[in-house]
Amino acid sequence: MAQNPKIATAKPAEQGWRQPSSSVSLPEVHGSIVVPEHAGFWRKLLAFAGPGYLVAVGYMDPGNWATDLAGGARYGYALLSVIFISNLMAILLQALSVRLGIGAGRDLAQACRDSYSRPVTIVLWLLCEVAIAACDLAEVIGAAIALNLLFGLPLVWGVCLTALDVLIVLYLQSRGFRYVEALVIGLILVIAGCFAVELWLAKPDAGAVMAGFIPQTRIVTDPAMLYIALGILGATVMPHNLYLHSSIVQTRKYLDTHESKAAAIRFATIDSSVALMSALFINGAILVMAAAAFHGTEYESVADIGDAHQLLSPLLGSGAAGALFAIALLCSGQNATLTGTLAGQIVMEGFVNIRLRPWLRRLITRLVAIVPAVITVVLYGEQGTGALLVLSQVVLSLQLSFAVFPLVAFTSDRRKMGAFVAPRWMQVLAWFVAVIIAALNGWLLWQTVFA
Repeated sequence: MAQNPKIATAKPAEQGWRQPSSSVSLPEVHGSIVVPEHAGFWRKLLAFAGPGYLVAVGYMDPGNWATDLAGGARYGYALLSVIFISNLMAILLQALSVRLGIGAGRDLAQACRDSYSRPVTIVLWLLCEVAIAACDLAEVIGAAIALNLLFGLPLVWGVCLTALDVLIVLYLQSRGFRYVEALVIGLILVIAGCFAVELWLAKPDAGAVMAGFIPQTRIVTDPAMLYIALGILGATVMPHNLYLHSSIVQTRKYLDTHESKAAAIRFATIDSSVALMSALFINGAILVMAAAAFHGTEYESVADIGDAHQLLSPLLGSGAAGALFAIALLCSGQNATLTGTLAGQIVMEGFVNIRLRPWLRRLITRLVAIVPAVITVVLYGEQGTGALLVLSQVVLSLQLSFAVFPLVAFTSDRRKMGAFVAPRWMQVLAWFVAVIIAALNGWLLWQTVFA
């Protein structure tokens, strides 16, 4: 009897795991998007396009806006090099997530459950749940601030309205995962369009912008500048994105053969790399806009999102500038909450194998973010939301290494990955990046808590 080709190709990569993979990630959409096996390069690339953009929204969420605004306002274009380096790190780590999801057939949460003891798995799960709630908190507050800026809606009502995205995700996912991807890509295009107009209004110095991509020694010699640079770098990689990406790449229906999986890894990596370049454009655009509008003026100290919105229109000479800024903020917050709810489902099912109805799981995730946001707004007003944003970033910094180090370890282990183990150069670079990110986040945490 001929051996089942699926078993034959899966066996080598299963030897390093404690048990064979017993369940698929996001079962309701797993393998739901057909990849034409004999199509040309561009048709295959189009079939794999989408997951990278869901990941990219985590790199342009409202939690990143404050550091980009502060960096541009205070130091002009000098910190563009930091955004660029941060983006390269993100591209590397997301490529490892793709490799794990496709090569090992597991998302990062499932891989942790299969590799670590039950107590360690539970701790990692709880840490990840806290990180997702903290990230969701930043998106909820960002969207609420945008609604307040656009329509004068009280922050409490804006926070509560963000719960409606649970219904949006459920509806779109029931129609097919491509609809979720289309919504996210559409919102990214709106954000990019808003900032393209902002840049046109701001009229930045093109030569100075290009020079900003060249690293400068004063970034490390000036303590205040270094702090903002580390803020940009340390908050770049969102831990939930690593879980999310390793799962949603499996929504594509590729064959369980070495050739098909290798092609899937290649196309999915291209997808995420191109998508993350859109995040580079948007984060860079925020910094460039702030540099052109605020640097060299009396408003160099601006870092608050609300203040930036109020000042943009008079400084850029157009009433549309502030409105475009708020629209982009709203799209950014809404986009990131969509992906955060998916990540919540992935980590619960992956770490502890608990399956809840999708609407219930997403409602729980959203309530964990909404309740503290509402309490803070009621008790402390808009000033309290700023402190809550800072706290959410500190929590994310604490959790990040607990996602990055397992990811790098798994994808560097030939027993677990078989033929899809990361190349040696990628392993060396990934371990270096993991240590750098851990050190920077530790330093940021120390400065935030004790400085």
